[in-house]
Amino acid sequence: MKNHPVHYRNIKLNDLNLFYREAGPANAPTILLLHGYPTSSHMFRNLIPILSKKYHVIAPDLPGFGYSDAPDHKEFSYTFDNLAATVQAFVEKLDMKRFAIYIFDYGAPVGLRLAMNNPEKITGIISQNGNAYEEGLSSEWNPIQKYWHDTTEANRLALKGFVSKEVTLFQYQHGVSDPSLIAPEAYTLDQKFLDRPGNIEIQLDLVKDYRTNVALYPKFHEYFRKHQPKLLLVWGNKDPYFLPAGAEAYKKDLPEAKLKFYDTGHFALETNTEEIGAEIFEFMGTLPR
Repeated sequence: MKNHPVHYRNIKLNDLNLFYREAGPANAPTILLLHGYPTSSHMFRNLIPILSKKYHVIAPDLPGFGYSDAPDHKEFSYTFDNLAATVQAFVEKLDMKRFAIYIFDYGAPVGLRLAMNNPEKITGIISQNGNAYEEGLSSEWNPIQKYWHDTTEANRLALKGFVSKEVTLFQYQHGVSDPSLIAPEAYTLDQKFLDRPGNIEIQLDLVKDYRTNVALYPKFHEYFRKHQPKLLLVWGNKDPYFLPAGAEAYKKDLPEAKLKFYDTGHFALETNTEEIGAEIFEFMGTLPR
């Protein structure tokens, strides 16, 4: 199969610039890759060349992340509803009619909103540590849930360490048996963007709004039961934030889902790209066009 170059593009959505990566034949089945916190489409840098040999791959940076615009939090509403609305506008601007979605971390509630609102567009879902069940939330969420239940300035300030380099490194290394597999440019780039002036307020707004995702879980489950989208779960089983039970819970509503655990942490693509890429190749071959 032919290797395809990766194109680095920008698109204007009203006054917002959105950066995205694109590769693969334009007439091939499309996969929309949605990144999580604290990263960007850079997390897919090793996966895109694998998938683009046969598929059309598109990976945007969400507002506030990577090379997309990060307007001040007083000028742009950093909620998951608004992130999903931005991705919806992106999909419409690119005239994407049918595609599979790869959802990870923050990309899960964004992508599942997109799927609920456009069930006719979704050919399948690949969830890599993309949680949609309360069973998946670990105790690492306890300080954040405290802020959800009591949105005082003191509780907000207590979470400022969430964007520190120590926490970023923890997310990359926890549960990884061989940390030498983690490319240092991955967490270094993430931290560079996290350290931008004003970014801490953006991230704390999103941390606060994450509670709306948990509130939407029953709606996501209703979508699963009604539309029965084909689902592949590829999950790092030592993720400190999203437990294996969250992956297994999907089968309550989508019993035909394929589940594959990997002996790694949150950023499974850093250690298991080839294996995950092979699973996606096999899965994509089962989907309608």
